[in-house]
Amino acid sequence: MKKIVLVGANHAGTAAANTILDNYPDNKLVIFDSNSNISYLGCGTALWIGRQIDSPDSLFYSSKEALEAKKAEVHMETKVEQIDFGAKQVFAKDLQGREIKESYDTLILATGSLPITPKIKGLDLPNVAYVKLFQEGQKIDQILNNQDVKNVAVVGAGYIGVELAEAVQRRGKNVLLFEAASTSLSTYYDDWFTQDMDTVLADNGVALHFGELVQEITGTDKVKSIVTNKGEYPVELVIMAIGFRPNSALGSGNLETFPNGAYKVSKKQETSRPDVYAIGDCATVYSNVIENSAYIALATNAVRSGVVAGHNAGGTPLESPGVQGSNGICIYGYKMVSTGLNLKAAEKAGFTPVYTQFEDTQKPSFIKEDNHKVKIRIVYDKHTRRVLGAQMASYQDVSMGIHLFSLAIEEKVTIDKLKLLDIFFLPHFNQPYNYITMAALSAK
Repeated sequence: MKKIVLVGANHAGTAAANTILDNYPDNKLVIFDSNSNISYLGCGTALWIGRQIDSPDSLFYSSKEALEAKKAEVHMETKVEQIDFGAKQVFAKDLQGREIKESYDTLILATGSLPITPKIKGLDLPNVAYVKLFQEGQKIDQILNNQDVKNVAVVGAGYIGVELAEAVQRRGKNVLLFEAASTSLSTYYDDWFTQDMDTVLADNGVALHFGELVQEITGTDKVKSIVTNKGEYPVELVIMAIGFRPNSALGSGNLETFPNGAYKVSKKQETSRPDVYAIGDCATVYSNVIENSAYIALATNAVRSGVVAGHNAGGTPLESPGVQGSNGICIYGYKMVSTGLNLKAAEKAGFTPVYTQFEDTQKPSFIKEDNHKVKIRIVYDKHTRRVLGAQMASYQDVSMGIHLFSLAIEEKVTIDKLKLLDIFFLPHFNQPYNYITMAALSAK
């Protein structure tokens, strides 16, 4: 029997814990987490705040009690303050100030990420909120219950910012969405798609302030306004959603890191030190697109990394097959999905990207009910013709189609291979000249 210490018990940590407890019960598992809850699905925060689900209770899928029932030793609200990697010891302190020293044979770091906090005045004011933990979602929800809060600024138009903008607007508030870039969702999508999302947001009453840099939040005992390089706007609540950074301070100076500070890991989730694994948002992933380490903070990647580390820590060698960064979003019913690289990202990665695209209805024109336009763009390398990424958007649910492209990227499929791919046809589902086929056939 060996002792495995797990630091952090959200998505990646919970996946690692369950993998170890279910498959390697002879090992002792000791878990430390600084929070009072675990397994909170932060992706559901906007649904809860926007009253699209009844309560946040269903956003938790595990608990301290569930892990203890499987014989784990769980320390909640206990912060790991230091790790002696040489002596293989973890030093922690609980809410009562009690110090805990725990030795380990194997260590798994699942410390996640932290919100990026820009250096601007006013971030310490009441009614300035971040979006990460369940408690932060509770804070926003409670503030929105105040009838005096009428104008809300959301800073950052990435996935979380856009979702929160919709959620707050659904609560009857005036929403101002600020973004330094010229459009929303620019990390995952090309302008052909992001401009559609911008229109969807604007048509539903969200005031778009793109190309603006927030410089200050004013107020004394409460938020009064938000100041950018283009103006000052009265608001009563500011939600900061400009992104996350790896929470990797515990391994600073002891473990090899990626340029952004994430722990650099192998396909087995191994760090640069023997018997130390890192998983989830605090670690890198292997990108099959660039064939190298990357930082892609997604819950799906976190869970997979936890499973991989759990098996390796338990004694079964297992490598991650790598990831493509598949993702999706649904705002006011408009659905966008992507995988791999968009044009800007592909060019930055050193490829010579070109694209082919197509737009048509999902089903034949004689199908009048539930038949929406679909747009697709496939990004591929000009020289090798290897598929690098794909983006799709529609009011129709076309999300399953993106998985085809995820596998295509993983298997290094060329755009030409897709031209005559066997795709079935039935009017209830699609067109005889499917938009995937038509986009591929249009590739030069």
